[in-house]
Amino acid sequence: MELVELLDPQGIVPSLKAKSKKQALRELSERAAEICGIDSQLILDALLDRERLGTTGVGQGVALPHAKLEEAERLFGIFARLDQPIDFDSIDERPVDLIFLLIAPEDAGAEHLRALARISRLLRNTEFCAKLRGSSHDAALYALLTDSAASSSAA
Repeated sequence: MELVELLDPQGIVPSLKAKSKKQALRELSERAAEICGIDSQLILDALLDRERLGTTGVGQGVALPHAKLEEAERLFGIFARLDQPIDFDSIDERPVDLIFLLIAPEDAGAEHLRALARISRLLRNTEFCAKLRGSSHDAALYALLTDSAASSSAA
């Protein structure tokens, strides 16, 4: 699954100003609600429930919060680059400055896992993450994330 299938240009937040994990998730839930029409509180509650199971801060400054929602009609993502890194209870205890949020339909078992794996492989690439960190424009970030040649070589 290519990221162009998951991301809309409106799903890019090039300069998220958040002071905490909860604030970041709240703001990203609001952006997701604008895109998919699902109530932002439902999205936030699902994300927080998932975080209670274990952190989605995967290390190296990256977090992959995700949730399944009955109301979701398709898989979709939101990417955010934070102005300042925040504590996300990451497994390596480093603050997070790159967040890729994924929302999936309740019945998207394998498809959801494949999308998470794809995003995870991409964001484990330190050179690719450096490019993301070096860009502050939504169009440039969208292009980086959805360019299949670049994202395939990073995977």
